[in-house]
Amino acid sequence: MASPRRTRKSAAVPNRSVTLFLIALFKLAKGILLLIVGIGAHRLLHRDVAETVAHWVDILRVDPDNRYIHRFLTHVLAVTPAQLKAASVGTFVYAALLLTEGTGLLLRKRWAEYFTIITTAGLIPLEIYELVHRVTTAKIVILAINVAIVVYLIARVRRARRRQ
Repeated sequence: MASPRRTRKSAAVPNRSVTLFLIALFKLAKGILLLIVGIGAHRLLHRDVAETVAHWVDILRVDPDNRYIHRFLTHVLAVTPAQLKAASVGTFVYAALLLTEGTGLLLRKRWAEYFTIITTAGLIPLEIYELVHRVTTAKIVILAINVAIVVYLIARVRRARRRQ
């Protein structure tokens, strides 16, 4: 027979997790940003890229002779319409994936935890590959966050299984 104290505690404390909520917000924020990037890339398909970039350089008042800005502009202007279209499609697909994960986690769906574990863990080797080719602080931080998310969700799923 279960103790009354244990029954009251489980009934009184809802399944709340600040960490899960933060992961959901992180996934949703990344998804929304990628959606915006995808829309921007798609809109560039029907415009002159050089003219659009020059317009934004003027609006933002950046120095095109700055070596970082110049390197960025060189890469942007070398993009072909086919590459832009592929990037746009890939961005929309990844945004949909992130928005699905974030929404499912926000709604505290068990399938979303499994889905997030699989998709996030599946992309970690790609992140490591990118990190090996060029180490940046941002790549290290994103890799650490994604590893932490996977470890946390695996532990959460295991705890939930043991309770059943």
